[in-house]
Amino acid sequence: MRNLLLILCLFVPEIVFSQKEYSEQKNIPYRAQSSDEYARERCTVDVYYPAEEKDYSTVVWFHGGGLTSGSKFIPNELKNSGLAVVAVNYRLLPNCSLSDCIDDAAAAITWTFQEIEKYGGNNRKIFVSGHSAGGYLTGMVGLDKKWLEKYSIDADSIAGLIPFSGHAISHFAYREAKGMKSTQPSIDEFAPLYYVRPDAPPLVIVSGDREMEMLGRYEENAYFWRMMKVVGHPYVYLYELDGYDHGSMAAPAFHILKNQIKEILKRK
Repeated sequence: MRNLLLILCLFVPEIVFSQKEYSEQKNIPYRAQSSDEYARERCTVDVYYPAEEKDYSTVVWFHGGGLTSGSKFIPNELKNSGLAVVAVNYRLLPNCSLSDCIDDAAAAITWTFQEIEKYGGNNRKIFVSGHSAGGYLTGMVGLDKKWLEKYSIDADSIAGLIPFSGHAISHFAYREAKGMKSTQPSIDEFAPLYYVRPDAPPLVIVSGDREMEMLGRYEENAYFWRMMKVVGHPYVYLYELDGYDHGSMAAPAFHILKNQIKEILKRK
């Protein structure tokens, strides 16, 4: 069955958005007033958008790197696609706390809600996605509403959550900091799974091959998907990309992201 799902996924015609002239603005601060020098240095976004279009959808994109490394970038697969991209830098461990990482994600999403219409986008068409650690941040901010409530944003106003191979349990960097082994799972307040609810935004979970992924990553996401179904969430999907490991799964996952954005918008 999982092979059939992959075949169906890969052979659905990719959504081709209108291709127009694009503009990019880099290193825009979203914590310019912070008293934390590291936050002012690190908390910036790049905005890549169709310059001659209006009312377009935007993907807020969080990079991976285990919450300890990595930097913002515009994914090649999203360039010239008709979508805008807000690529986010956030503070990294051990120079901050895990709460700081999640709070930065929430602040960057808030910036997008407040600013994207100035670029021509529609703040009712903001999707949040990321790979690995970025997928974890996507799940945390989208499922646990308190992070965005701090900024007077309702998490349910996000058009869709599309994490790529993110933790559904508590992040391994957090578990390591508590002296836990990487093979010891935990589901607590720092786990997206802890916050399963039926009224969350549309959720599309993408994982690599279960035999090639990082420790149990497919299975924890499968349980995440199942529990969202159990609580009655009306729009939650799980994709497993056979033959792709944790790193390589991101490229084909963008195909799913673009098609799912169209499907979600059709239902609005």
